[in-house]
Amino acid sequence: MENFDWTSFTKKIAVKAKISDIYNAWTKAEELEKWFLEKVSFFDSNQELISKDQNVSEGNTYEWLWYLYDDAMKGKITAANGKDQLQFTFEGTCLVDVKLSESNGYTIVELRHHNIPTDDSSKQYIRLGCSNGWHFYLINLKSVYEGGLDLRNKDENLNPMINN
Repeated sequence: MENFDWTSFTKKIAVKAKISDIYNAWTKAEELEKWFLEKVSFFDSNQELISKDQNVSEGNTYEWLWYLYDDAMKGKITAANGKDQLQFTFEGTCLVDVKLSESNGYTIVELRHHNIPTDDSSKQYIRLGCSNGWHFYLINLKSVYEGGLDLRNKDENLNPMINN
């Protein structure tokens, strides 16, 4: 474990969908709610709510709610190029970079979660916990955009599960 990187991790998945559709999946509230979150709110620099069908821009902020969890996560979009790259804060000062590319009819989604603190709590809940969480949600992204099946558990009587 001495060479284990506690400060970052990367996940990649190939999705049989257009790159523009996958970019929208990450940058429009209505699309994020299809595969990732229960409720998404994005706000402009004046803290005005952005329409759910509008792409976010650099400097926008967010408030996200997951199914079966009461606490909202708040953060900021730190980069969004309108095509194939996005960066946002996550779990405080952590950063998540999403890079999209095309290969053989697939959109390759590469997610890098970095700037993770190295205290024991962050190691457990952010480095290990978020790694597992992103693994599931990237699979759900693929499932929703390739076949329409949402794999998330939304039943409060079945909590906790690996799919929430």
